[in-house]
Amino acid sequence: MVNQSQDALKNFDPSFLVPGQSIDCVIIGYNEMGLHILVLKWKGMAGWILPGGFIGIGEDMDAAAVRVLEERTGLKLPYLKQFHTFGKVDRGNFNAELVEADMLPGRSSPIIQWLTQRFITTGYLSLVNMKESMPTPDFLTERCLWKPLNDLPDLMFDHRQIVQTAIAEIRNQINYMPVGINLLPEKFTMRELQSLYESILERALERSNFQKKILRLGYLNRHEKKMTGEAHKAPFLYSFDGDKYNQLLGQGLGFL
Repeated sequence: MVNQSQDALKNFDPSFLVPGQSIDCVIIGYNEMGLHILVLKWKGMAGWILPGGFIGIGEDMDAAAVRVLEERTGLKLPYLKQFHTFGKVDRGNFNAELVEADMLPGRSSPIIQWLTQRFITTGYLSLVNMKESMPTPDFLTERCLWKPLNDLPDLMFDHRQIVQTAIAEIRNQINYMPVGINLLPEKFTMRELQSLYESILERALERSNFQKKILRLGYLNRHEKKMTGEAHKAPFLYSFDGDKYNQLLGQGLGFL
């Protein structure tokens, strides 16, 4: 397995890539246990990382982010947003770790020199339905898994800071980001919607006020009750009216 990775990296040609620039992606999912982050573990290495890669010369950065995610995880994501650039001198160099792990032969080769230069990375974030997003590891990756935000493994270099910055961005821009429609299943209860927002904000929300504000916005369609065995107590199911939801996002939902 590691030999396969070595062979692929040995044939790596950096002349087609923008030097010193990389992309790291924070892919966020949600279930009843809370927010989750998609992380990778490379073959032959102990640490975990975010999905990431490089930008081709002549390639738009946004297009590169879409390509990198599809190559590394097999996912095609409908929502991908730049949120921050990370450029500290001491942010570390993941590629140098490849050399130390003997993932690449010939330490004086031009490829090694290119990989071990200082890299500034642009962070992207995406909000996806975990149940509909089944990641597939690429040939360099041993595992590609969803991990709870509150129980992440040790992440290499500044990748934990990248995750924390992405979560702060969602909290700050929660009225302008498609949180509900991207993270929840097609039909959901009001309680599930409230729990999602509580997980993001890390605080409790008053139930009746939350429901009144949400329903007043008018972007939910109400459906049959969720069967629980007690019909009179069963909660109603809801779905998003996509057109109204997206229209309001442009203005800011304004309920939190």
